[in-house]
Amino acid sequence: MPPRRAVLLAVALLSACAAAGTPVPATAPAQAQPAEPGGVFGTYLAGRFAQSETDTRTAADNLLDALRREPDQAELLNRAFAAALLDGRPDALRLARRLPDNQAAALLLVGSEAVAGRWDRAEQRVRALPRQGPSQILQPLLLAWVQQGKGQTDAAVATLRPLAEGGRLRGIHALHLALIADVAGRPREAERAIRTALAETPEPSLRLLQLSAGILARSGREAEALRLMEALGRGLGDFAIAAGTDQARRAVIAQRGVVSAVEGIAEAHLALAAALRQQGAGEGALILARLSLRLRPAFTPALLLIAEAYGEERHPGTAHAVLEQVPAADPLARVAALRRAALLDRMDRVPDAEAAFRAIAAEVPNAPQPLARLGDLLRARNRFADAIAAYDGALERVGTPTAAEWPLLYARGIAHERAGAWPRAEADFKQALELSPEQPYVMNYLAYTWVEQGKDLPAARRMLERAVELRPNDGNIVDSLGWALFKMGDLPGAIRWLERAVELEPRNSVINDHLGDAYWAAGREREARFQWTRALGLEPEPADLVKITAKLRDGLPASATPTAQRAD
Repeated sequence: MPPRRAVLLAVALLSACAAAGTPVPATAPAQAQPAEPGGVFGTYLAGRFAQSETDTRTAADNLLDALRREPDQAELLNRAFAAALLDGRPDALRLARRLPDNQAAALLLVGSEAVAGRWDRAEQRVRALPRQGPSQILQPLLLAWVQQGKGQTDAAVATLRPLAEGGRLRGIHALHLALIADVAGRPREAERAIRTALAETPEPSLRLLQLSAGILARSGREAEALRLMEALGRGLGDFAIAAGTDQARRAVIAQRGVVSAVEGIAEAHLALAAALRQQGAGEGALILARLSLRLRPAFTPALLLIAEAYGEERHPGTAHAVLEQVPAADPLARVAALRRAALLDRMDRVPDAEAAFRAIAAEVPNAPQPLARLGDLLRARNRFADAIAAYDGALERVGTPTAAEWPLLYARGIAHERAGAWPRAEADFKQALELSPEQPYVMNYLAYTWVEQGKDLPAARRMLERAVELRPNDGNIVDSLGWALFKMGDLPGAIRWLERAVELEPRNSVINDHLGDAYWAAGREREARFQWTRALGLEPEPADLVKITAKLRDGLPASATPTAQRAD
Protein backbone atom coordinates (compact mmCIF):
# COMPACT_ATOMS: atom_id res chain seq x y z
CA MET A 1 0.00 0.00 0.00
CA PRO A 2 1.50 3.37 -0.92
CA PRO A 3 2.34 5.35 2.24
CA ARG A 4 0.21 8.36 1.32
CA ARG A 5 -2.85 6.22 0.67
CA ALA A 6 -2.48 4.37 3.96
CA VAL A 7 -2.29 7.61 5.90
CA LEU A 8 -5.32 9.01 4.09
CA LEU A 9 -7.29 5.90 4.99
CA ALA A 10 -6.33 6.35 8.62
CA VAL A 11 -7.41 9.96 8.53
CA ALA A 12 -10.76 8.91 7.10
CA LEU A 13 -11.28 6.40 9.89
CA LEU A 14 -10.26 8.83 12.59
CA SER A 15 -12.39 11.66 11.29
CA ALA A 16 -15.31 9.26 11.22
CA CYS A 17 -14.66 8.57 14.89
CA ALA A 18 -14.20 12.27 15.68
CA ALA A 19 -10.88 11.53 17.34
CA ALA A 20 -8.83 14.08 19.20
CA GLY A 21 -7.98 17.20 17.30
CA THR A 22 -11.34 18.08 15.72
CA PRO A 23 -12.49 21.62 16.63
CA VAL A 24 -15.40 21.84 19.05
CA PRO A 25 -18.50 22.86 17.08
CA ALA A 26 -20.90 25.56 18.23
CA THR A 27 -23.25 22.94 19.64
CA ALA A 28 -20.57 21.19 21.70
CA PRO A 29 -20.76 20.99 25.48
CA ALA A 30 -19.08 24.40 25.75
CA GLN A 31 -22.52 26.03 25.59
CA ALA A 32 -23.80 24.04 28.51
CA GLN A 33 -20.74 24.29 30.74
CA PRO A 34 -21.58 24.87 34.39
CA ALA A 35 -19.76 27.36 36.54
CA GLU A 36 -18.22 24.78 38.83
CA PRO A 37 -14.78 23.39 37.85
CA GLY A 38 -16.00 19.80 37.95
CA GLY A 39 -18.83 20.34 35.45
CA VAL A 40 -19.45 18.57 32.17
CA PHE A 41 -17.18 20.85 30.15
CA GLY A 42 -14.24 20.20 32.45
CA THR A 43 -14.87 16.47 32.19
CA TYR A 44 -15.09 16.79 28.40
CA LEU A 45 -11.78 18.65 28.22
CA ALA A 46 -10.12 16.10 30.49
CA GLY A 47 -11.31 13.37 28.14
CA ARG A 48 -10.08 15.28 25.09
CA PHE A 49 -6.64 15.72 26.66
CA ALA A 50 -6.47 12.04 27.63
CA GLN A 51 -7.38 11.11 24.04
CA SER A 52 -4.55 13.27 22.71
CA GLU A 53 -2.18 11.47 25.10
CA THR A 54 -3.46 7.99 24.08
CA ASP A 55 -4.60 7.45 27.66
CA THR A 56 -7.64 5.45 26.60
CA ARG A 57 -8.86 4.52 30.08
CA THR A 58 -9.01 8.11 31.33
CA ALA A 59 -10.46 9.30 28.03
CA ALA A 60 -13.26 6.73 28.14
CA ASP A 61 -14.04 7.41 31.82
CA ASN A 62 -14.35 11.15 31.28
CA LEU A 63 -16.08 11.22 27.90
CA LEU A 64 -18.64 8.57 28.84
CA ASP A 65 -19.35 10.48 32.04
CA ALA A 66 -19.77 13.72 30.09
CA LEU A 67 -22.09 12.00 27.61
CA ARG A 68 -24.29 10.69 30.42
CA ARG A 69 -24.83 14.28 31.47
CA GLU A 70 -25.18 15.70 27.93
CA PRO A 71 -26.59 12.74 25.92
CA ASP A 72 -27.65 14.73 22.85
CA GLN A 73 -24.34 16.40 21.96
CA ALA A 74 -23.24 15.02 18.59
CA GLU A 75 -19.57 15.92 19.05
CA LEU A 76 -19.50 14.33 22.48
CA LEU A 77 -21.29 11.22 21.21
CA ASN A 78 -18.65 10.66 18.51
CA ARG A 79 -15.77 11.20 20.89
CA ALA A 80 -17.25 9.01 23.60
CA PHE A 81 -17.76 6.23 21.06
CA ALA A 82 -14.15 6.48 19.86
CA ALA A 83 -12.86 6.45 23.44
CA ALA A 84 -15.02 3.48 24.41
CA LEU A 85 -13.91 1.56 21.32
CA LEU A 86 -10.23 2.30 21.85
CA ASP A 87 -10.44 1.18 25.47
CA GLY A 88 -12.39 -1.97 24.67
CA ARG A 89 -15.54 -0.90 26.54
CA PRO A 90 -18.92 -2.61 25.93
CA ASP A 91 -20.47 0.89 25.72
CA ALA A 92 -19.04 1.20 22.21
CA LEU A 93 -21.65 -1.14 20.70
CA ARG A 94 -24.54 0.75 22.31
CA LEU A 95 -23.19 4.07 21.05
CA ALA A 96 -22.46 2.68 17.58
CA ARG A 97 -26.20 2.22 16.98
CA ARG A 98 -26.63 5.99 17.33
CA LEU A 99 -23.95 6.79 14.71
CA PRO A 100 -25.23 5.80 11.25
CA ASP A 101 -22.57 7.83 9.41
CA ASN A 102 -19.56 6.69 11.42
CA GLN A 103 -17.38 4.14 9.58
CA ALA A 104 -15.88 2.59 12.68
CA ALA A 105 -19.38 2.25 14.15
CA ALA A 106 -20.56 0.58 10.95
CA LEU A 107 -17.68 -1.89 11.08
CA LEU A 108 -18.42 -2.65 14.73
CA LEU A 109 -22.06 -3.37 13.89
CA VAL A 110 -21.06 -5.69 11.04
CA GLY A 111 -19.00 -7.67 13.52
CA SER A 112 -21.82 -7.72 16.05
CA GLU A 113 -24.23 -9.20 13.51
CA ALA A 114 -21.63 -11.81 12.52
CA VAL A 115 -20.97 -12.89 16.11
CA ALA A 116 -24.72 -13.33 16.59
CA GLY A 117 -24.94 -15.40 13.41
CA ARG A 118 -27.22 -12.88 11.71
CA TRP A 119 -25.44 -13.22 8.41
CA ASP A 120 -28.15 -11.70 6.20
CA ARG A 121 -28.15 -8.55 8.30
CA ALA A 122 -24.35 -8.56 8.35
CA GLU A 123 -24.35 -8.72 4.55
CA GLN A 124 -26.75 -5.80 4.33
CA ARG A 125 -24.47 -3.73 6.53
CA VAL A 126 -21.38 -4.71 4.53
CA ARG A 127 -23.01 -3.76 1.24
CA ALA A 128 -24.05 -0.42 2.75
CA LEU A 129 -20.47 0.48 3.75
CA PRO A 130 -19.15 3.60 1.97
CA ARG A 131 -16.69 2.99 -0.86
CA GLN A 132 -14.13 5.30 0.68
CA GLY A 133 -11.73 5.32 3.59
CA PRO A 134 -10.87 1.98 5.22
CA SER A 135 -14.18 0.50 4.08
CA GLN A 136 -12.93 0.69 0.52
CA ILE A 137 -10.32 -1.98 1.31
CA LEU A 138 -12.31 -3.93 3.88
CA GLN A 139 -15.62 -4.18 2.00
CA PRO A 140 -14.70 -7.05 -0.40
CA LEU A 141 -12.91 -8.94 2.37
CA LEU A 142 -15.85 -8.59 4.74
CA LEU A 143 -18.35 -9.49 2.03
CA ALA A 144 -16.45 -12.68 1.21
CA TRP A 145 -16.31 -13.70 4.88
CA VAL A 146 -20.00 -12.97 5.35
CA GLN A 147 -20.74 -15.15 2.34
CA GLN A 148 -18.59 -17.87 3.86
CA GLY A 149 -20.51 -17.45 7.13
CA LYS A 150 -23.71 -18.11 5.17
CA GLY A 151 -22.17 -21.31 3.79
CA GLN A 152 -21.70 -19.80 0.31
CA THR A 153 -18.05 -20.70 -0.27
CA ASP A 154 -18.31 -20.49 -4.07
CA ALA A 155 -19.73 -16.96 -3.82
CA ALA A 156 -16.97 -15.96 -1.39
CA VAL A 157 -14.31 -17.29 -3.75
CA ALA A 158 -15.93 -15.49 -6.68
CA THR A 159 -15.86 -12.24 -4.70
CA LEU A 160 -12.13 -12.42 -4.03
CA ARG A 161 -10.63 -14.34 -6.94
CA PRO A 162 -10.65 -11.47 -9.49
CA LEU A 163 -9.01 -9.17 -6.93
CA ALA A 164 -6.44 -11.82 -5.99
CA GLU A 165 -5.56 -12.41 -9.62
CA GLY A 166 -5.36 -8.85 -10.89
CA GLY A 167 -6.21 -6.31 -8.23
CA ARG A 168 -3.92 -3.62 -6.88
CA LEU A 169 -3.86 -5.33 -3.47
CA ARG A 170 -3.41 -8.86 -4.76
CA GLY A 171 -1.49 -10.04 -1.68
CA ILE A 172 -4.14 -9.34 0.93
CA HIS A 173 -7.00 -10.61 -1.27
CA ALA A 174 -5.04 -13.78 -2.06
CA LEU A 175 -4.39 -14.32 1.65
CA HIS A 176 -8.09 -14.14 2.51
CA LEU A 177 -8.99 -16.29 -0.49
CA ALA A 178 -6.57 -18.88 0.91
CA LEU A 179 -8.05 -18.61 4.40
CA ILE A 180 -11.60 -19.06 3.12
CA ALA A 181 -10.57 -22.10 1.09
CA ASP A 182 -8.77 -23.49 4.15
CA VAL A 183 -11.81 -23.02 6.40
CA ALA A 184 -13.96 -24.66 3.73
CA GLY A 185 -11.68 -27.69 3.53
CA ARG A 186 -10.25 -26.99 0.07
CA PRO A 187 -6.51 -27.51 0.67
CA ARG A 188 -5.33 -27.34 -2.95
CA GLU A 189 -7.19 -24.11 -3.60
CA ALA A 190 -5.86 -22.70 -0.34
CA GLU A 191 -2.30 -23.66 -1.31
CA ARG A 192 -2.49 -21.93 -4.70
CA ALA A 193 -3.84 -18.74 -3.15
CA ILE A 194 -1.33 -18.64 -0.29
CA ARG A 195 1.54 -18.99 -2.74
CA THR A 196 0.22 -15.92 -4.55
CA ALA A 197 0.03 -14.04 -1.25
CA LEU A 198 3.64 -14.94 -0.44
CA ALA A 199 4.83 -14.00 -3.93
CA GLU A 200 3.14 -10.61 -3.64
CA THR A 201 4.75 -9.89 -0.25
CA PRO A 202 8.56 -9.59 -0.52
CA GLU A 203 8.89 -9.06 3.25
CA PRO A 204 6.15 -11.21 4.80
CA SER A 205 5.01 -10.43 8.32
CA LEU A 206 5.07 -12.95 11.13
CA ARG A 207 1.32 -13.37 10.81
CA LEU A 208 1.49 -14.11 7.09
CA LEU A 209 4.24 -16.68 7.71
CA GLN A 210 2.19 -18.30 10.47
CA LEU A 211 -0.92 -18.56 8.31
CA SER A 212 1.03 -19.68 5.24
CA ALA A 213 2.90 -22.40 7.10
CA GLY A 214 -0.31 -23.84 8.50
CA ILE A 215 -2.02 -23.88 5.10
CA LEU A 216 0.99 -25.48 3.42
CA ALA A 217 1.19 -28.15 6.12
CA ARG A 218 -2.49 -29.01 5.75
CA SER A 219 -2.06 -29.31 1.98
CA GLY A 220 0.69 -31.90 2.44
CA ARG A 221 3.67 -29.53 2.27
CA GLU A 222 4.83 -29.88 5.87
CA ALA A 223 8.56 -29.81 5.06
CA GLU A 224 8.12 -26.51 3.21
CA ALA A 225 6.05 -25.15 6.08
CA LEU A 226 8.77 -26.04 8.57
CA ARG A 227 11.39 -24.32 6.39
CA LEU A 228 9.32 -21.12 6.51
CA MET A 229 9.22 -21.32 10.29
CA GLU A 230 12.90 -22.21 10.49
CA ALA A 231 13.78 -19.02 8.60
CA LEU A 232 11.68 -17.06 11.08
CA GLY A 233 13.56 -18.68 13.97
CA ARG A 234 16.94 -17.30 12.89
CA GLY A 235 18.37 -14.16 14.39
CA LEU A 236 17.73 -12.22 17.57
CA GLY A 237 14.28 -10.75 16.94
CA ASP A 238 11.48 -11.28 19.45
CA PHE A 239 9.52 -13.50 17.10
CA ALA A 240 12.47 -15.86 16.62
CA ILE A 241 11.85 -17.25 20.11
CA ALA A 242 8.51 -18.58 18.85
CA ALA A 243 10.18 -20.64 16.12
CA GLY A 244 13.62 -21.42 17.52
CA THR A 245 13.09 -25.17 17.99
CA ASP A 246 11.49 -27.91 15.95
CA GLN A 247 8.88 -28.40 18.66
CA ALA A 248 7.99 -24.69 18.62
CA ARG A 249 7.78 -24.65 14.81
CA ARG A 250 5.47 -27.65 14.78
CA ALA A 251 3.27 -26.01 17.41
CA VAL A 252 2.90 -22.94 15.20
CA ILE A 253 1.91 -24.83 12.06
CA ALA A 254 -0.41 -27.16 13.98
CA GLN A 255 -2.54 -24.22 15.10
CA ARG A 256 -5.16 -23.31 12.50
CA GLY A 257 -4.94 -19.55 12.17
CA VAL A 258 -8.59 -18.97 11.25
CA VAL A 259 -11.37 -21.44 12.00
CA SER A 260 -14.54 -19.46 11.28
CA ALA A 261 -15.95 -16.57 9.29
CA VAL A 262 -16.02 -14.40 12.41
CA GLU A 263 -12.32 -14.99 12.93
CA GLY A 264 -11.79 -14.20 9.23
CA ILE A 265 -13.41 -10.79 9.73
CA ALA A 266 -11.13 -10.23 12.72
CA GLU A 267 -8.16 -11.14 10.51
CA ALA A 268 -9.25 -8.58 7.90
CA HIS A 269 -9.38 -5.82 10.52
CA LEU A 270 -5.96 -6.81 11.83
CA ALA A 271 -4.39 -6.84 8.36
CA LEU A 272 -5.43 -3.24 7.71
CA ALA A 273 -4.40 -2.25 11.23
CA ALA A 274 -0.90 -3.59 10.61
CA ALA A 275 -0.67 -1.74 7.28
CA LEU A 276 -1.73 1.54 8.89
CA ARG A 277 0.68 1.05 11.75
CA GLN A 278 3.59 0.63 9.35
CA GLN A 279 2.74 4.04 7.93
CA GLY A 280 2.62 5.73 11.32
CA ALA A 281 -1.18 5.99 11.61
CA GLY A 282 -1.17 4.76 15.19
CA GLU A 283 -4.69 5.62 16.32
CA GLY A 284 -6.29 4.29 13.14
CA ALA A 285 -4.38 1.05 13.65
CA LEU A 286 -5.49 0.91 17.27
CA ILE A 287 -9.16 1.32 16.32
CA LEU A 288 -8.99 -1.54 13.82
CA ALA A 289 -7.05 -3.75 16.24
CA ARG A 290 -9.75 -3.16 18.85
CA LEU A 291 -12.43 -4.10 16.30
CA SER A 292 -10.49 -7.30 15.66
CA LEU A 293 -10.18 -8.07 19.36
CA ARG A 294 -13.91 -7.62 19.96
CA LEU A 295 -14.56 -10.37 17.42
CA ARG A 296 -11.79 -12.62 18.68
CA PRO A 297 -11.01 -12.10 22.39
CA ALA A 298 -7.45 -12.95 23.47
CA PHE A 299 -6.32 -12.80 19.82
CA THR A 300 -2.57 -12.62 20.40
CA PRO A 301 -1.51 -10.81 17.18
CA ALA A 302 -4.05 -8.06 17.96
CA LEU A 303 -2.91 -7.86 21.58
CA LEU A 304 0.72 -7.53 20.47
CA LEU A 305 -0.17 -4.71 18.09
CA ILE A 306 -2.23 -2.87 20.71
CA ALA A 307 0.54 -3.21 23.28
CA GLU A 308 3.10 -1.85 20.80
CA ALA A 309 0.91 1.18 20.22
CA TYR A 310 0.52 1.88 23.94
CA GLY A 311 4.22 1.35 24.56
CA GLU A 312 5.22 3.81 21.87
CA GLU A 313 2.78 6.38 23.27
CA ARG A 314 4.49 6.37 26.69
CA HIS A 315 2.03 4.05 28.42
CA PRO A 316 4.18 1.03 29.30
CA GLY A 317 1.95 0.06 32.22
CA THR A 318 -1.11 -0.17 30.00
CA ALA A 319 0.88 -2.07 27.38
CA HIS A 320 2.04 -4.54 30.04
CA ALA A 321 -1.55 -5.09 31.18
CA VAL A 322 -2.62 -5.79 27.58
CA LEU A 323 0.12 -8.40 27.16
CA GLU A 324 -0.95 -10.17 30.34
CA GLN A 325 -4.08 -11.18 28.41
CA VAL A 326 -2.05 -13.40 26.04
CA PRO A 327 -2.94 -17.05 26.78
CA ALA A 328 -0.07 -19.04 28.28
CA ALA A 329 -0.55 -21.84 25.73
CA ASP A 330 -0.37 -19.55 22.71
CA PRO A 331 2.64 -20.15 20.39
CA LEU A 332 3.47 -16.45 20.77
CA ALA A 333 3.26 -16.47 24.58
CA ARG A 334 7.03 -16.18 24.99
CA VAL A 335 7.15 -13.29 22.54
CA ALA A 336 4.66 -11.56 24.82
CA ALA A 337 6.75 -12.51 27.86
CA LEU A 338 9.87 -10.90 26.34
CA ARG A 339 7.93 -7.73 25.68
CA ARG A 340 6.43 -7.68 29.16
CA ALA A 341 9.93 -7.89 30.62
CA ALA A 342 11.10 -5.02 28.41
CA LEU A 343 8.12 -2.95 29.56
CA LEU A 344 9.01 -3.62 33.20
CA ASP A 345 12.40 -2.14 32.41
CA ARG A 346 10.76 0.96 30.91
CA MET A 347 8.61 1.26 34.04
CA ASP A 348 11.87 1.37 36.10
CA ARG A 349 11.00 -1.95 37.70
CA VAL A 350 14.52 -3.15 37.00
CA PRO A 351 14.72 -6.08 39.46
CA ASP A 352 11.39 -7.39 38.16
CA ALA A 353 12.55 -7.02 34.55
CA GLU A 354 15.84 -8.76 35.30
CA ALA A 355 14.03 -11.62 37.03
CA ALA A 356 11.58 -11.92 34.13
CA PHE A 357 14.36 -12.17 31.53
CA ARG A 358 16.17 -14.80 33.61
CA ALA A 359 12.96 -16.79 34.03
CA ILE A 360 12.37 -16.84 30.27
CA ALA A 361 16.00 -17.85 29.72
CA ALA A 362 15.49 -20.80 32.10
CA GLU A 363 12.25 -21.83 30.38
CA VAL A 364 13.80 -21.72 26.89
CA PRO A 365 17.38 -22.92 27.44
CA ASN A 366 18.40 -22.71 23.79
CA ALA A 367 17.05 -19.21 23.06
CA PRO A 368 19.57 -16.32 23.03
CA GLN A 369 16.91 -13.57 23.07
CA PRO A 370 16.20 -13.33 26.83
CA LEU A 371 19.90 -13.15 27.75
CA ALA A 372 20.57 -10.67 24.93
CA ARG A 373 17.77 -8.43 26.22
CA LEU A 374 19.06 -8.83 29.75
CA GLY A 375 22.50 -7.73 28.59
CA ASP A 376 20.98 -4.63 27.01
CA LEU A 377 19.18 -3.79 30.26
CA LEU A 378 22.33 -4.19 32.36
CA ARG A 379 24.52 -2.26 29.90
CA ALA A 380 22.08 0.66 29.89
CA ARG A 381 22.54 0.83 33.68
CA ASN A 382 26.34 0.77 33.51
CA ARG A 383 26.53 -2.75 34.95
CA PHE A 384 29.04 -3.70 32.30
CA ALA A 385 30.51 -6.84 33.89
CA ASP A 386 27.01 -8.27 34.40
CA ALA A 387 26.05 -7.27 30.86
CA ILE A 388 29.10 -9.05 29.43
CA ALA A 389 28.15 -12.21 31.34
CA ALA A 390 24.63 -12.06 29.88
CA TYR A 391 25.95 -11.54 26.35
CA ASP A 392 28.39 -14.41 26.85
CA GLY A 393 25.46 -16.64 27.77
CA ALA A 394 23.50 -15.54 24.72
CA LEU A 395 26.46 -16.23 22.42
CA GLU A 396 26.93 -19.67 23.96
CA ARG A 397 23.34 -20.45 22.98
CA VAL A 398 23.97 -19.19 19.46
CA GLY A 399 26.96 -21.46 18.97
CA THR A 400 28.76 -20.32 15.83
CA PRO A 401 27.57 -16.76 15.13
CA THR A 402 26.22 -15.93 11.69
CA ALA A 403 25.45 -12.62 10.00
CA ALA A 404 22.18 -12.45 11.95
CA GLU A 405 24.05 -12.30 15.27
CA TRP A 406 26.31 -9.31 14.57
CA PRO A 407 24.24 -7.07 16.93
CA LEU A 408 25.10 -9.37 19.83
CA LEU A 409 28.83 -9.01 19.23
CA TYR A 410 28.42 -5.27 18.76
CA ALA A 411 26.55 -4.93 22.07
CA ARG A 412 29.13 -7.02 23.93
CA GLY A 413 31.90 -4.98 22.33
CA ILE A 414 30.37 -1.78 23.72
CA ALA A 415 30.14 -3.34 27.17
CA HIS A 416 33.79 -4.46 26.99
CA GLU A 417 34.89 -0.97 25.89
CA ARG A 418 32.94 0.74 28.67
CA ALA A 419 34.41 -1.75 31.15
CA GLY A 420 37.93 -0.79 30.06
CA ALA A 421 38.67 -4.02 28.19
CA TRP A 422 39.50 -2.52 24.80
CA PRO A 423 41.30 -5.53 23.22
CA ARG A 424 38.20 -7.67 23.80
CA ALA A 425 35.93 -4.89 22.56
CA GLU A 426 38.01 -4.45 19.41
CA ALA A 427 37.88 -8.19 18.75
CA ASP A 428 34.08 -8.17 19.05
CA PHE A 429 33.70 -5.19 16.71
CA LYS A 430 36.00 -6.77 14.12
CA GLN A 431 34.14 -10.10 14.30
CA ALA A 432 30.82 -8.29 13.91
CA LEU A 433 32.14 -6.66 10.72
CA GLU A 434 33.48 -9.98 9.45
CA LEU A 435 30.02 -11.49 9.87
CA SER A 436 28.17 -8.49 8.40
CA PRO A 437 30.48 -6.03 6.62
CA GLU A 438 29.58 -2.37 6.33
CA GLN A 439 27.43 -2.10 9.43
CA PRO A 440 27.67 1.69 9.91
CA TYR A 441 27.20 1.70 13.68
CA VAL A 442 29.91 -0.90 14.23
CA MET A 443 32.25 0.98 11.90
CA ASN A 444 31.48 4.22 13.73
CA TYR A 445 32.16 2.83 17.20
CA LEU A 446 35.36 1.05 16.20
CA ALA A 447 36.79 3.90 14.12
CA TYR A 448 35.85 6.62 16.63
CA THR A 449 37.65 4.72 19.37
CA TRP A 450 40.71 4.40 17.14
CA VAL A 451 40.57 8.16 16.61
CA GLU A 452 40.35 8.82 20.35
CA GLN A 453 43.33 6.52 20.86
CA GLY A 454 45.27 8.18 18.04
CA LYS A 455 45.82 4.87 16.23
CA ASP A 456 45.03 3.61 12.72
CA LEU A 457 43.81 7.08 11.70
CA PRO A 458 43.88 6.51 7.91
CA ALA A 459 41.89 3.29 8.34
CA ALA A 460 39.53 5.02 10.74
CA ARG A 461 38.98 7.83 8.23
CA ARG A 462 38.16 5.41 5.42
CA MET A 463 35.79 3.46 7.67
CA LEU A 464 34.00 6.61 8.81
CA GLU A 465 33.70 7.99 5.29
CA ARG A 466 31.95 4.76 4.32
CA ALA A 467 29.73 4.89 7.41
CA VAL A 468 28.69 8.44 6.50
CA GLU A 469 27.86 7.28 2.96
CA LEU A 470 25.58 4.64 4.48
CA ARG A 471 24.03 6.95 7.13
CA PRO A 472 24.46 10.54 5.86
CA ASN A 473 21.86 11.95 8.28
CA ASP A 474 23.17 10.36 11.45
CA GLY A 475 24.71 13.19 13.46
CA ASN A 476 26.84 10.93 15.63
CA ILE A 477 28.47 9.21 12.66
CA VAL A 478 29.02 12.53 10.86
CA ASP A 479 30.60 13.88 14.06
CA SER A 480 32.98 10.92 14.19
CA LEU A 481 34.22 11.67 10.68
CA GLY A 482 34.68 15.34 11.52
CA TRP A 483 36.55 14.46 14.71
CA ALA A 484 38.82 12.05 12.83
CA LEU A 485 39.69 14.79 10.33
CA PHE A 486 40.37 17.16 13.23
CA LYS A 487 42.75 14.66 14.80
CA MET A 488 44.50 14.27 11.43
CA GLY A 489 44.94 18.04 11.02
CA ASP A 490 42.39 18.55 8.24
CA LEU A 491 40.73 21.56 9.84
CA PRO A 492 38.63 22.70 6.84
CA GLY A 493 37.27 19.20 6.41
CA ALA A 494 36.74 18.79 10.14
CA ILE A 495 34.81 22.04 10.42
CA ARG A 496 32.63 21.20 7.43
CA TRP A 497 31.58 17.84 8.82
CA LEU A 498 31.30 18.97 12.45
CA GLU A 499 29.05 21.86 11.42
CA ARG A 500 26.90 19.36 9.58
CA ALA A 501 26.83 17.12 12.67
CA VAL A 502 25.65 20.03 14.84
CA GLU A 503 22.88 20.71 12.31
CA LEU A 504 21.76 17.11 12.63
CA GLU A 505 22.18 16.85 16.42
CA PRO A 506 22.00 20.41 17.78
CA ARG A 507 21.42 19.30 21.38
CA ASN A 508 24.35 16.93 21.63
CA SER A 509 26.97 18.21 24.07
CA VAL A 510 29.87 16.18 22.68
CA ILE A 511 29.28 17.30 19.08
CA ASN A 512 29.07 20.98 20.04
CA ASP A 513 32.25 20.57 22.10
CA HIS A 514 34.05 19.00 19.13
CA LEU A 515 33.05 21.87 16.85
CA GLY A 516 34.33 24.35 19.45
CA ASP A 517 37.72 22.61 19.45
CA ALA A 518 37.88 22.76 15.65
CA TYR A 519 36.99 26.45 15.61
CA TRP A 520 39.66 27.23 18.20
CA ALA A 521 42.34 25.31 16.29
CA ALA A 522 41.39 27.30 13.17
CA GLY A 523 41.78 30.61 15.02
CA ARG A 524 38.03 31.27 15.33
CA GLU A 525 38.14 31.76 19.09
CA ARG A 526 34.87 33.66 19.57
CA GLU A 527 32.92 30.95 17.72
CA ALA A 528 34.77 28.29 19.72
CA ARG A 529 33.70 29.82 23.03
CA PHE A 530 30.11 30.04 21.75
CA GLN A 531 30.10 26.27 20.95
CA TRP A 532 31.68 25.37 24.27
CA THR A 533 29.09 27.45 26.08
CA ARG A 534 26.34 25.61 24.20
CA ALA A 535 27.95 22.27 25.07
CA LEU A 536 28.09 23.26 28.72
CA GLY A 537 24.33 23.86 28.75
CA LEU A 538 23.50 20.45 27.24
CA GLU A 539 24.18 18.26 30.28
CA PRO A 540 27.66 16.94 29.47
CA GLU A 541 29.13 13.97 31.33
CA PRO A 542 30.93 14.98 34.57
CA ALA A 543 34.42 14.46 33.09
CA ASP A 544 33.48 16.48 29.99
CA LEU A 545 32.01 19.21 32.18
CA VAL A 546 35.41 19.77 33.81
CA LYS A 547 37.19 19.86 30.46
CA ILE A 548 34.74 22.26 28.83
CA THR A 549 34.87 24.60 31.83
CA ALA A 550 38.67 24.67 31.62
CA LYS A 551 38.55 25.41 27.88
CA LEU A 552 36.18 28.31 28.41
CA ARG A 553 38.64 29.71 30.94
CA ASP A 554 41.97 28.95 29.27
CA GLY A 555 41.24 27.98 25.67
CA LEU A 556 42.13 24.70 23.94
CA PRO A 557 45.37 23.26 25.35
CA ALA A 558 48.25 23.25 22.89
CA SER A 559 48.58 19.49 23.35
CA ALA A 560 45.04 19.05 22.01
CA THR A 561 45.58 21.24 18.93
CA PRO A 562 46.48 19.21 15.82
CA THR A 563 48.91 20.30 13.16
CA ALA A 564 46.81 22.28 10.70
CA GLN A 565 47.59 20.44 7.50
CA ARG A 566 45.53 18.19 5.29
CA ALA A 567 46.24 14.49 5.71
CA ASP A 568 46.42 12.29 2.66
